[in-house]
Amino acid sequence: MPENASEVTAAGIARLAGVGRAAVSNWRRRHADFPKPVGGTETSPSFALAEVEDWLRGQGKLVEVPLRERVWQQLSGHPAGTVAALIHVGCALLLVRDRPTAWLELAAVSDERVARLLPEALAPVLDARFGPQVPGGREEAGPARRESAAPPPVRAVQAPGAEALLSSVPLLRGAAALAAESGAGPAFEFLFGRQLDANPRQYTLTPPDLAALMADLAVPPEGPGRRPSRKTPAPAVLDPASGTGALLRAVGRPAALYAQEADPDLAALTALRLALGAGGGAAPEAPELAVRTGDTLRADAFPKLAADVVLCHPPFNERNWGHDELAYDPRWEYGYPARAESELAWVQHALARLRPGGTAVLLMPPAAASRRSGRRIRADLLRRGALRAVVALPAGAAPPYGVPLHLWVLRRPDHGVQPSPELLLVDTAESTDPTTGATGAAGGIGGLVGGLPGSGRERMDWPLVRRTVLDAWHAFAAAGPGPEANPGNAPAPGPRRAVPVIELLDDEVDLTPARHLPRAVTGNGAAELADVRNRLTDGLRLTLRLTPPPADPTEPASRPFTTLGELARAGALQLSTGGSGSTSGTSGSGSAPGPVLTEHDVLGNTPPSGLPAPAATPGTTPGPAEDAVVLRAGDVVVPVLGGGSVVRVVDEAAAGAVLGRNLQLLRPDPAVLDPWFLAGFLRGTANNRRASSHASTASRLDARRIRLPRLPLDEQRRYGEQFRALAAFEDALRTAGRLGGLLVQGMYDGLTDGTVAPE
Repeated sequence: MPENASEVTAAGIARLAGVGRAAVSNWRRRHADFPKPVGGTETSPSFALAEVEDWLRGQGKLVEVPLRERVWQQLSGHPAGTVAALIHVGCALLLVRDRPTAWLELAAVSDERVARLLPEALAPVLDARFGPQVPGGREEAGPARRESAAPPPVRAVQAPGAEALLSSVPLLRGAAALAAESGAGPAFEFLFGRQLDANPRQYTLTPPDLAALMADLAVPPEGPGRRPSRKTPAPAVLDPASGTGALLRAVGRPAALYAQEADPDLAALTALRLALGAGGGAAPEAPELAVRTGDTLRADAFPKLAADVVLCHPPFNERNWGHDELAYDPRWEYGYPARAESELAWVQHALARLRPGGTAVLLMPPAAASRRSGRRIRADLLRRGALRAVVALPAGAAPPYGVPLHLWVLRRPDHGVQPSPELLLVDTAESTDPTTGATGAAGGIGGLVGGLPGSGRERMDWPLVRRTVLDAWHAFAAAGPGPEANPGNAPAPGPRRAVPVIELLDDEVDLTPARHLPRAVTGNGAAELADVRNRLTDGLRLTLRLTPPPADPTEPASRPFTTLGELARAGALQLSTGGSGSTSGTSGSGSAPGPVLTEHDVLGNTPPSGLPAPAATPGTTPGPAEDAVVLRAGDVVVPVLGGGSVVRVVDEAAAGAVLGRNLQLLRPDPAVLDPWFLAGFLRGTANNRRASSHASTASRLDARRIRLPRLPLDEQRRYGEQFRALAAFEDALRTAGRLGGLLVQGMYDGLTDGTVAPE
């Protein structure tokens, strides 16, 4: 076997054959001609992909695998590692897109010759997109960099050598074929997304909805109500801690994108993602793109840049950010950050890289608004009008998901412009309706139970959060300084308030929005509590009525069983898995996909709340890399992770939604299999033990192993009615628990703030 052949694990073999891992172990024991391990460990061996495919094909066990899955198998089993292989793929896809004729000429020769010729073909493409690479990476040396011990920034993407490319050529051919189906940009986005999904702990992700909100705060979209005096020019945008590039991808029609990332591999992937997400190198809409590798605070790659916009999701709570060696750095215009205030160092770096009047939006931990060690810098940001708004987001907006993070909106002071005497504070951190689990406007009785079940990441209503934040910011920015900036300027209940700066310049300079926005529990608070009590009483009556009757003990019945895998092979059941919620052929009609049923909707038994993947940015290649599955009434949905403890039968209200990620869909033939009968046996403890496998700390359900008794359809329906009644009882208990928690917390708050009198 060649040393550069792709390898595949037992789990990958199972996916290729459409079976469970136990079947692969069985084949290894029973068949002497099964391929021998070529790598890995004794407990987790790997096999040559080509040998495995030949053996499966000879045994008639090779399932027809979609091209994108085959390419992902090649990528994930690459001998140099997934990241290195993905960088090779991105470089090749740039060549495929920008110089298709050159790629076709290369693809016609042998793999060895492709590996020799490809570096020379890639060099002009990479230079045209990322700029020429100066030896040593010192193309923009500055005083701060020369004084620092950190290595100088370098261009993020280097042309790989012939030896490194040799093992990647079969993968590159497959990636080029995938690009012919969906476009170079969507092909890379699919593979990059799979890498992020497979290794979530290796990356700090900025969710797409949050990235879009931050971009819209900095660059208001054109449209009704924006009233620009003239067409706003395309902005030059910088992300000094670019991560996976989500923030820069969220900006529509930029003139230039600048990024810096400390991790060289991630910087290369981000640069390729941004390049492939924009128009071709010769296209007029393609923005200027400069992505550098290096430590931003110690070795700034763009010391002379004056950007229109800075977007940043900086690393939190870093002690080793360069406190000692950067003591006299000119960026600390608002004060020298303490060792524990790395976030305030990033804030001042962002302001230093803005043009006068430019806007920066940073995601910040809530502690940065109140820590005593940062109060002097916060005070100077307020006095000089650099900090314009602090927005508290709901817990679950971004990792760490248990913390309600903040957005800081800043503007670099312009000479001759009077600083704003007010700071806009917006609080959406407790905007959850506990009875439905949906996020709502802050204030009112719904703001009392942010910590109850149903709050947090699993209940984020991003459209409502966006509307609350953007409406407040646009009104504040349009009105200008003065009390008219916010009609609710007085300390009145509500999710926003323009607070006079003078009120904040005390000993603490605490900018936490919740501490300056009174809760809306006055006035009709007692009436709302009475309404909750009545609803709780009705809910308790319902649970009493739905409580199952005492069960009569019987001897376990002896009956024949079948498995869902057998039913699927017989055509009585269809099995599908969820995707991104985006598709070019969602329902076969070309219509736009509906809302997405997410894993958290299933866990909380709430309506579909996810949004379809955003449309392609103008100038990019539209179309996703994977098809969506549209739900029908009677479908049964179960999370992949969690061992089948929750199952949902799709009703008419949820029909038409798109199946989300980490969900399995079981679509029974109603003439053979009752959906509630199926759902009930999915919940059985014995079934879940039989069908669950454990990876790390998560339990993964293999639905094909679930057993069902062979019963006539009429008997199935009898069971199904009982299972349906149990589901209704469970839902009533869940609602009663939420209402009870709401009533208890509301009474505590009412008694402590004086709006409710003790009986």
